[in-house]
Amino acid sequence: MEAFSQVVPLILILVIMYFFLIRPQQKKVKDHQAMVAALRRGDEVVTQGGLIGKITKVKDDTEVEVEVAKDVKIRVLRPTIAQVRSKTEPAND
Repeated sequence: MEAFSQVVPLILILVIMYFFLIRPQQKKVKDHQAMVAALRRGDEVVTQGGLIGKITKVKDDTEVEVEVAKDVKIRVLRPTIAQVRSKTEPAND
């Protein structure tokens, strides 16, 4: 019985860590993956490096083209998009 009472605090600590650390991190990763999957042309985005620009072309599942200034376009990997500032309708060409 004494060994059981020593294991209970360890189990409680693991449960608390799951609900306060692991579970929120998994939710954050899942939300980021959904945001990255929903990227489309015309969205204004912020990269993890702090660049702000508008998506001009969705190249494939791993890469997008972002215009950061007039006639200045860069290729960015989708997972490095940190935030979508504004969702817009896709640009018509």
